[in-house]
Amino acid sequence: DAGVVISASHNPYQDNGIKFFSKSGYKLPDELELKIEELILNHRLDELRPIADEVGKAYRISVAIGRYVVFLKNTFPKDLDLQGLRIVLDCAHGAGYRVAPAVLTELGAEVIPIGVNPNGTNINDGCGSMHPEVMAEKVCEYRADLGIALDGDADRVIFVDERGIEVDGDHIMALCGTELIKTGELKKKTVVATVMSNMGLEIAMKKAGGKVIRTAVGDRYVVEEMLNGGYNLGGEQSGHMIFHDHNTTGDGILSALQVLAIIQRSGEKLSTLAEVMTSLPQILVNVRVREKADLNGIAPIKKLIDEVESELGDKGRVLIRYSGTEPLLRVMIEGEDQGRIETLANQVADAVRQHLGA
Repeated sequence: DAGVVISASHNPYQDNGIKFFSKSGYKLPDELELKIEELILNHRLDELRPIADEVGKAYRISVAIGRYVVFLKNTFPKDLDLQGLRIVLDCAHGAGYRVAPAVLTELGAEVIPIGVNPNGTNINDGCGSMHPEVMAEKVCEYRADLGIALDGDADRVIFVDERGIEVDGDHIMALCGTELIKTGELKKKTVVATVMSNMGLEIAMKKAGGKVIRTAVGDRYVVEEMLNGGYNLGGEQSGHMIFHDHNTTGDGILSALQVLAIIQRSGEKLSTLAEVMTSLPQILVNVRVREKADLNGIAPIKKLIDEVESELGDKGRVLIRYSGTEPLLRVMIEGEDQGRIETLANQVADAVRQHLGA
């Protein structure tokens, strides 16, 4: 009827929480999660607890890992393998520490595993997708073809190329999206990304004859848009990828296999393939605020933002949003000229400080 995941995602173990999935394999919508929280907080849950014969039993599925390995390998093209690839694999001392090395090895890769000794407290600790510099160093040391880093619950993936240079989620989406356009497999020639994805992704997709649709930050919103619009590829800059032809949610190992298939079929290095997208310069300024007021109601700020957007036109963009957890307003500007966007971002930030600064 449902699934429950205990996870801190890419964070330390102290941040562990729970994620719920419906019986169809999708994360629960916000409204339903809020109802569950309400039940817990007002103690009504005690009235709903099962008793006697209604109490369920726990069963350990001993073959789950084997089934998962088979599932992952079945998403990889039957006419390809990973022979000839040397891969540094950082599993963040997390959920993928057994499966990921097994899958890549069984497909023929030479795997140099790191972050595969979980002890309950070292998950994500100086390793994994939040610390790509660790695998980058190993890639250079072992002269590997590339590096793959998962986060603790293995739902996101970040690459580094043979030079140790990071290939983030935006580049992965550009690489996979343009390839799927070539093969006619990208539904509606559209990739779903969030407002945080670099404008370079839009440019790369447009050049290939496709487009990008943006959502709020969070992979659940990406999935919702994919379902509503009938799209089959989406993700986030952070490395959450949803290949909807294969899965209902982010899966770092599955995502890695899709990229590796493109590498093997093309015969190109990851560094060459990643050139499909060039990131535009991006400036982010955080402003501490005393209240999270509607900026549209503050005329001087609204006027300045409109002027900046007008100046940038279709060669840049402005994203201004409040932090969900801190008293901060984030001012993000992208554009072709690094110096100019720094000036513009600071002008907007100064205006916000003047009217809302803490």
